[in-house]
Amino acid sequence: MNLRLAVGSTLFGLAWSVLPPSHAAADVTPHGLFQSNMVLQQQMAVPVWGTAADGEKVSVTLADQTVETIAKDGRWQVTLKPLQAGGPFQLVIQGNNRVVLDNVLVGEVWVCSGQSNMQFSMEGVPNAKEAIAQSENPRLRLITLRRQGRSTPQDDVQADWVECGPKTLGSFSAVGYFFGKALQAKLDVPIGLINGNVGGTRAEQWTSRETLQSLPELRHLAENDSSSKLYNGIIHPLMPFAIRGVIWYQGESNAGRAYQYRTLFPAMIANWRQAWGQGDFPFLFVQLAPFQAIVGEPQESELAELREAQLLTMLKAPHTAMAVITDVGDEKDIHPNQKQPVGERLALAARALAYGENVVYSGPVYKGMTTSGNQAIVSFTHANDGLTAKGDKLSGFTMAGPDKKFHNAQAEIKDDTVVVVSDQVPRPIAVRYGWADYPLGNLANKNGLLASPFRTDDFPGLTAERR
Repeated sequence: MNLRLAVGSTLFGLAWSVLPPSHAAADVTPHGLFQSNMVLQQQMAVPVWGTAADGEKVSVTLADQTVETIAKDGRWQVTLKPLQAGGPFQLVIQGNNRVVLDNVLVGEVWVCSGQSNMQFSMEGVPNAKEAIAQSENPRLRLITLRRQGRSTPQDDVQADWVECGPKTLGSFSAVGYFFGKALQAKLDVPIGLINGNVGGTRAEQWTSRETLQSLPELRHLAENDSSSKLYNGIIHPLMPFAIRGVIWYQGESNAGRAYQYRTLFPAMIANWRQAWGQGDFPFLFVQLAPFQAIVGEPQESELAELREAQLLTMLKAPHTAMAVITDVGDEKDIHPNQKQPVGERLALAARALAYGENVVYSGPVYKGMTTSGNQAIVSFTHANDGLTAKGDKLSGFTMAGPDKKFHNAQAEIKDDTVVVVSDQVPRPIAVRYGWADYPLGNLANKNGLLASPFRTDDFPGLTAERR
């Protein structure tokens, strides 16, 4: 499959205020994430750290808090008690020198990561000029990390926090921006978005070598030269910066090994959570968009198998959610430009998982199947107020009998189930929905959220034996 994935590279300067300029080797220096214009996470302990001369006394002051420590082995770290949303504040770090960070806000901080569809910038969305022109928002702060791979885990970053606006938004992640904008509209607090992504990359590049080596199914991946490098260069340097959670859009580059992704993706999530030391923070991700030519007959599909691996990850890994975007695709481009609904669906999931809001955030998810004569009756979780078809009638269902050959099928909603039949399958044993490179299914709940593609069978697919 020809997956056209863009790889971008942007270098940002490192900015902080350090006085006086002399004796630089002994100067207290904050980690690169701590800058003017930053956002700190509210309502949880906030680590602040950096470098200084051994034995140097370091104090950190924010609002009515002052915390002190002594630098050891060239490093220092303090922890601020939970903060309330607000600002702007001044953050002062005092050692042999004085570091003053201005215009600091306290609110919600999210990491936006993945490959090219997360990297996809605001400049590429429909009506980009108008959207960027209207983006002035001093309470939404952005930072884009340098896209770098490293052979060993790094400890610092080089990037700038900026206020969102027409001069700063254009190159920023469109999914990230629309996520942050939608979230802020509901929470009414400052939002900080940490943007770290690289087009054309695989999940093993974002996973630590130790994690890959710890699982027999993934151990061989640790031998690849590129594995773990983006974890080392982009993710590890962020830890233990206090965050609320992560949004993630990746998987296209792993489609050829989709079955392996069933193990790799949840392992990557667990790896980040364990290393960050903040418990099972919300990890919200995007199921792959439709791509490639639309076909009329049932087909095997690497992309369908990858979507299934993502669905299984959501069901397996705690505090995860998945944004289904089967209505947002492009036959000729793996980078569909409709990013606003993607970000908004992730924000809906965040409102439920991260903030405990009683909102419907998921479309129907396959639960089970029974048969009665020539009928297959499929049940779902997340049906909520009931099932519906976005259109005149349901589409996207196929069915197979004992010969395991799939045929297009007719489907009808009955109560909270879908009844599936096919004239060519008198004895159904399996049903698939949206199982294609470019799925055309239109099953949704009455809240308008689409069902994830699924299959009821476990027949070997295209990628089961690939390593």
